Amino acid sequence: MSRLPVLPSSATRRQFLAGTAGAAAGAGGSAGAFAAALPDYAEALLPKVKTKLLLVYTHPDPKIQGWPYQGYDYETRKSQTTARLRAACPEVDFAVATAKTAAEAQALLESHPAVDGFLVYLFGIPSDAPDVFAYSGRPAILVDDLYGGTGRFLGLYPRALAKGMPVTGVSSSRFEDVVEAVKSLEAIKKLRSSLLLDVTERDVARAVVLFRETLGLTVRPVSAAELNAAYEKAGREQAGRWASQWISEADRVVEPSREEITRSGAMYLAMRGLLEQHRAQAIAVDCLHLFYGGKLGAYPCLGFFQLNDDGLVGACEADLDSAATMLLMSYLVGRPGYISDPVIDTSKNQVIYAHCVAPSKVHGPAGPRNPYHIRDHSEDRKGAAIRSLMPLGEMTTTLRLVPSRKIVVLHQGRAVDNIDEDRACRTKLAAEVRDARRLMEHWDFGWHRVTVYGDHRLAITHVTRLLGFQLVEEG
Repeated sequence: MSRLPVLPSSATRRQFLAGTAGAAAGAGGSAGAFAAALPDYAEALLPKVKTKLLLVYTHPDPKIQGWPYQGYDYETRKSQTTARLRAACPEVDFAVATAKTAAEAQALLESHPAVDGFLVYLFGIPSDAPDVFAYSGRPAILVDDLYGGTGRFLGLYPRALAKGMPVTGVSSSRFEDVVEAVKSLEAIKKLRSSLLLDVTERDVARAVVLFRETLGLTVRPVSAAELNAAYEKAGREQAGRWASQWISEADRVVEPSREEITRSGAMYLAMRGLLEQHRAQAIAVDCLHLFYGGKLGAYPCLGFFQLNDDGLVGACEADLDSAATMLLMSYLVGRPGYISDPVIDTSKNQVIYAHCVAPSKVHGPAGPRNPYHIRDHSEDRKGAAIRSLMPLGEMTTTLRLVPSRKIVVLHQGRAVDNIDEDRACRTKLAAEVRDARRLMEHWDFGWHRVTVYGDHRLAITHVTRLLGFQLVEEG
């Protein structure tokens, strides 16, 4: 079969450089803006759910001495805060109430069994009402209205965390910090309304139960035969159009033939068809095991690349932990993650995130496209895969949900290089970390990690707390 020539890169680079300056503005954008940037088929698959929160204002009778002061106008403060929250969080359905005592708080707790969580403002002290929500065992965001509920907040929040309660806290004069915590509950609600397809021949019955019980995420096994049947039915003309698009947008095509890339186009259409058929938002494929065993018609690498650029999730090696992580981060920050086999280079204080799949729209579907090469798959030198040349000088957040241990593991680094090395996987993003040796000496929770562009530590902390998980910061 004929090999494709190396393609000119100027157009792709111009597009990337022109868009990079504004890319950061898209981080953490509204759910509506994220959805508007998606292709129609992907937007149609997003969970159409609304998060229901009980917004509770806790404070004493204004006649009582205390913080903020005797005679404080709580009603005006509540009206202003409610209006700001509704404007900033249009996809949240807020029910609003006031609790001055623990008895009133308990009555509210019992009368709202179906809400997704509680947003509890500590407006003043003394009041023991916040304790009821903090120790309820249900997700709660505690907000210290500075110089109001501080004395109660600083004692209550750490104790609730120590008892393993699913709570997170905000003590900030920046209103957007409260909004970020609310967005975390929105992301959890979407995750719990999502479906992840797992294409594998392994027994995943225990995993299905685990993910439902810990994350609320539905995992549905799909056979290799079902995926292959969809692959065989995929229109080769349409697959060829996808091949042409990927080739034209690539900086370079190295090993794969057009025929090989067309087979990747057919596999993309097959996976997309399964997502649409099952109304799913994510698909994980046991690609290495199935392809090495002759049970997969083509590698899914380019298909994963396209799904992740489109705002959905395509996950390598049927890694369900990483697939769930990618899905959660898509809902939380509107950006794709990619699975990697990290390599640690202590001489340069770097971690190299290596894999044969990575997105080319690391700032989200509305962001610029970074350059990429189409290569063969590294381990067996077959098929078609991606080397993504990602932006440098930006913070990255790397994490993994570990539902079996109710842990989220996290570290961060600054992107410094796209390593050009023929050994191991094609994409190799190098990031400078705080302490590479410490990271090496404390590596746990499996090899894979998921890397997302941006500093998302606080948002991940909120999600971790609200899930009732433990956050482990490695390195």
